[in-house]
Amino acid sequence: MNVLSIVSFLLITGLVAVISAIKTRKKKVQTTSGLFFADHNNNFFIVGGALLLSNISANQFIGENESIYTNNMSVIAWGVSSVLAMLLVAEFFLPIYFRTGAMTIPDYLGKRYDQSTKRLVSIIFLCSYIVNLLPAVLYGGAVALTGMFNFLSPFGFSYWQNIWVMVWLIGLTGCAYSVLGGLRAISISDTVLSVGLLTIGIAFPYFGFKFLGNGDWFKGLHILLSENKEHLNAIGGPHDEIPLSTIFTGMFIMNLYYWGMEQFIVQQALSAKSLSHSQKGMGLACLGKLLCPFIINIPGLVGTHLYKNLENTAEVFPLVIKDTMPGIMIGLTAAVVLGAAISTFNAGLNSSSTLFVLNLYKPWLEKRNKEATEKHLVYTGRKFEIIVSGLAMFSAPFIIFSKAGFYTYLQQLGGMFCVPIFTIILIGFVFKKVPPQAAKTGMIFFILSYIFFNYVLDIKLHYLHMLALLFILTSFCMLLVSRYYPAYQYTEIKFETVELSPWKNRYWYFALLIIGMISIFILFSKWGIA
Repeated sequence: MNVLSIVSFLLITGLVAVISAIKTRKKKVQTTSGLFFADHNNNFFIVGGALLLSNISANQFIGENESIYTNNMSVIAWGVSSVLAMLLVAEFFLPIYFRTGAMTIPDYLGKRYDQSTKRLVSIIFLCSYIVNLLPAVLYGGAVALTGMFNFLSPFGFSYWQNIWVMVWLIGLTGCAYSVLGGLRAISISDTVLSVGLLTIGIAFPYFGFKFLGNGDWFKGLHILLSENKEHLNAIGGPHDEIPLSTIFTGMFIMNLYYWGMEQFIVQQALSAKSLSHSQKGMGLACLGKLLCPFIINIPGLVGTHLYKNLENTAEVFPLVIKDTMPGIMIGLTAAVVLGAAISTFNAGLNSSSTLFVLNLYKPWLEKRNKEATEKHLVYTGRKFEIIVSGLAMFSAPFIIFSKAGFYTYLQQLGGMFCVPIFTIILIGFVFKKVPPQAAKTGMIFFILSYIFFNYVLDIKLHYLHMLALLFILTSFCMLLVSRYYPAYQYTEIKFETVELSPWKNRYWYFALLIIGMISIFILFSKWGIA
């Protein structure tokens, strides 16, 4: 255990906390708007950094590098192809949310359909966060930190016991951060950590290639580009973990959902001071996603040359960092991984609290003619975050027993929760005559069908193609139900809570991002370095 790496880890982690405290000390969180939306006062740089770091958790560091080690670079399709979805969200989804004054995705569905749809979707979101998102974030962070430091080895702790301790360390820290600072503190720490992430992206290729080449950087680069070239390919075949065809089916649906409908992501975008700043922030996050293969995924490629048969392939990222980087850089990497884990955990916690307080608890109080003061709602939100944290910390370590790869496990379980919500929102956007009854029927139909086709029948179809097929069937189901309610017509009610003028020069920037997205796929293919 390198003392310098531990010292640098503690110093950098402390620095991020101090900066966040300084930036938020003058603004005490006393309202739900401050706790959940940073009082709609974030500029595009803070929004972009928060969007990127809320997305990049330890799950990406651990899961994607594991996939590259065991398969190839096809896993980068999740992040790189998401740029198209993000641009569509910036152009079409964000204006609708700002225009209607929606504070949460279920809040928008309550306006589009009815209050019972809002409650149902809020419950589905909460189940998704408690069962899937929050435990997975804690587990990924625990695996990374255990692999890099293994702090508890002098005490004779087993790997399983290490995971438990690290899960609780990350969970308690993240919970305190979210409860005390709210979304503003989360957003500022994300922005600071983005600088650290970029530093790692620049530094690792130098140290990693130098280690691979026994002190010769160019030799290491030559080894990476000339040996085990099958791992460099991002164009997945039919037997790869991510076949190319899935980019155009289930992956596109899940990316569009994630960036345009996932509550803890949309909440970051809605914290902007204007629609223009929100769109610029999304564009900045797109640039970050295009850099991710070079920042996050190179350790997995280096690992294919250093380790032949790892028993626990999820350890490839922390092992590569520990073996190739100098002590101070190990500390920085660990701080960023911890920060990314805490960031996503915080964002999920904050959004869980938002959903519970604004969509379930507050309406429940109002229905019973009880006073819902801001002070009471903030207190309730914080108490709910503590309860959800406890549930996540208890369940996270058991992900180690998942038979599928960590990243595949996340996406498969996430699909059951996100695609039905995506379907009813998209159909609601496009068809104004689809009634609330169709939305509720569609969600129930999708979830039951997903369980039946994935866990009862043994169908030889990639799960992303299955998600796309169920999306189509659910859409037809909703439109069929709509035929029995011909008199229904939705009329959008507009609110102007922030400046709604769009970003004027966005199309030039969007075109460059699309060109960049295509170029990365070509680079990591048989037409490029693979």
